[in-house]
Formats: sequence, C-alpha cells, structure tokens
Amino acid sequence: QVQLVESGGGLVQAGDSLRLSCAASGRTFSSYAMGWFRQSPGKEREFVAVISWSGSITYYADSVKGRFTISRDNAKKTVYLQMNSLKPEDTAVYYCAATTGWAPRLAHEYDYWGQGTQVTVSS
Repeated sequence: QVQLVESGGGLVQAGDSLRLSCAASGRTFSSYAMGWFRQSPGKEREFVAVISWSGSITYYADSVKGRFTISRDNAKKTVYLQMNSLKPEDTAVYYCAATTGWAPRLAHEYDYWGQGTQVTVSS
C-alpha cells in the first residue's frame, strides 16, 4: 500500500517556475515508477511525466518537454516535478501516481494516486 501527498502548487504568472513534491508512505517506494498527471476542467486526465523506480528512465509529454523535469529521491520517498517557463495552458490539478509497471504513460496502469495540487498560471 502506498499513500501519496502532493504539495507545492499555487498561483503564478506566465514564465514563472514551481516545484511540485509528492511524498509517499510505505516501505516499498523505491519499487514503484512514479508519474505526474494533470487535469483541467472539462478535460481528461493527461500524462505529464514518469520516472522509473531507479530514476534512470524518464518520459515526458510533448507539451512539457524541455520545460518540466521529473526527479526522485528514494531515501526521502519523494518525487518532484520542476516546472519552468509556465504557461496558462499548464493550469490544472496535478496528481502524482505510483505503479509497479516499468514507466507507463497511461493513467489506468497506475495503482495509487494522490489527492492533487492546484497549479494556476495567469497570463
């Protein structure tokens, strides 16, 4: 069982940066690949980034590639999403999720989800 708690969201202006954190409970955090997804009103939840259990593999959505960076600290049981050059279209609730899969990009492949943190980017 893994419980996930996101933090770090907020209201920023276009071009600003934010770093989201996702703290996990449970002893097997390092066994899980960790992903970030986001959902804005009226839209489906979309993949943002994923990192493998070791941190050696990462994938990003095309819309955030070059601006966002996912990382993890297994000793702290935390995964991060550094978001730079934020745009209004990045406005969404951001969720972290854990999976025993390799590094999937589909939401249904994830086993555990956090409650989400709101990111709002004003123009």
